[in-house]
Amino acid sequence: MIAWRLPLLGAWVFGGLLIHLALRLIERPLFGLRRPVTPFVTQAVCKGAFVILGMPIRVSGQPMRGRGAVVANHVGWLDIFALNAPQRIYFVAKSEVAGWAGIGWLARATGTIFIRRDARDARLQKEIFEARLRAGHHLCFFPEGTNSDGVRILPFKPTLFAAFFTHGLADILSIQPVTLVYVAPPGRDARFYGWWGELSFGAHLLRVLAQRRQGRVEVVFHDPVPIADFASRKDLARVCEDRVRAELTRRLPAESLRP
Repeated sequence: MIAWRLPLLGAWVFGGLLIHLALRLIERPLFGLRRPVTPFVTQAVCKGAFVILGMPIRVSGQPMRGRGAVVANHVGWLDIFALNAPQRIYFVAKSEVAGWAGIGWLARATGTIFIRRDARDARLQKEIFEARLRAGHHLCFFPEGTNSDGVRILPFKPTLFAAFFTHGLADILSIQPVTLVYVAPPGRDARFYGWWGELSFGAHLLRVLAQRRQGRVEVVFHDPVPIADFASRKDLARVCEDRVRAELTRRLPAESLRP
């Protein structure tokens, strides 16, 4: 399976990247921060990636239409494809991701915002978030701050919600929680699709590509939550976390869930 899936996936993804970059040269001078065309290329590439993997993607609920951001649980590199396929979003990632081979290139090209967890950069990052949100971009955060094993939700970090409580953004934005549910292939460990611990990206990629009969991923869109309804970032983070965790618990087999 690897012999044909790997080159086909590489050609599909990086071929799409070249088209994306070429179109972006036209978009940038004409539309600035607005991207009326290239997000559709990203969506098509991500949908096609699941076809190549032989992995069904099931979507429940509707992506938000109003201004705001998306928050989801973080299982691994497959999340990028799963979240991009049904909607047009822009990721917010830690600065280290920009230097990762392959993933870093794709992230930069598709408009990802890279952040450093340094108090000295907080003001600049908030300004960038505000500009992108006011331009109508739906930013996507992973509030857990790291990958999980796919069968549990780590605590959502309230600090990542701070940017939404400044400069009047709370009055015009909503947050949409999204639950990613990875169902393992038959006979495999429930954590099969989780990229965590000491497992390298390359090893995990090859493991997924080698799997003849795949499982599936379910993307569940919850109702958007108006930020103005919350007095603090901690309250907002807790509600989003509770909704994501409850849906994961409901959809995964009981024996696969871990405390």
